[in-house]
Amino acid sequence: MSRTSFDTLLEAGCHFGHLKRKWNPAMAPYIFMERNGIHIIDLHKTVAKIDEAAEALKAIAKQGKRVLFVATKKQAKEVVADKAASVNMPYVTERWPGGMLTNFPTIRKAIKKMANIDKLMNDGTYSNLSKREILQISRQRAKLEKNLGSISDLTRLPAALFVVDVCKEHIAVKEAQRLGIPVFGIVDTNSDPNVVDYIIPANDDSNKSIEVILDAVCGAIAEGIEERKAEKVDAEAAGEGEAKTRNKRASKARADKDEATEAPAAEAKAE
Repeated sequence: MSRTSFDTLLEAGCHFGHLKRKWNPAMAPYIFMERNGIHIIDLHKTVAKIDEAAEALKAIAKQGKRVLFVATKKQAKEVVADKAASVNMPYVTERWPGGMLTNFPTIRKAIKKMANIDKLMNDGTYSNLSKREILQISRQRAKLEKNLGSISDLTRLPAALFVVDVCKEHIAVKEAQRLGIPVFGIVDTNSDPNVVDYIIPANDDSNKSIEVILDAVCGAIAEGIEERKAEKVDAEAAGEGEAKTRNKRASKARADKDEATEAPAAEAKAE
């Protein structure tokens, strides 16, 4: 079953590309036609590519790995933050912190700094500081929260990157490529599809278009998480069953042993 349909994508305006003169020739296989100087994306191909990307993301989530969502353009920020948070995945919707992937330990240090400030707030150390120092630390905390708050629970490098607009997020894409992290991306007609491992050809400027695609991929991620939970429960139940069987066998073995030792003793007594 398809994750989405041609009609749903059409309604959301996913088929509108960029002006013909702004196109990237590498996108030719995904362009259906040109209308009024604007390229129209082949939505049949988009449906197939969404399914392909969704299955791969579901498999990543099922393994318990994280997908980092990246969208710093105005019309994508809110919807990406909302959808990523709904499946408990990290996201970057403010400025991309350069070196976030290639220099991950430094980013982790900044996140730890944020945690340390919170600790100071909670254990009363703040009361010994001057008003000026408190203000400075609070500002620093707010800045860290704005840029890194949404990735505070990312303790290791993500297993994949999901990007809205590969042109705008080219630094993030380059960092992922350097580290061999697979990139999933909504790619418009002005972008290079060759920098993305899982391409979703679609309008990356419309809020509705982005939302429809994220609904499909985040739905797949949610399924992967649920299947992982179900397998865990099954494995635990199977483990308990095995333990019970082992205990029964051990009890039976003890009972047989006791019986065997009691029999000669009873015979000797009778004699």
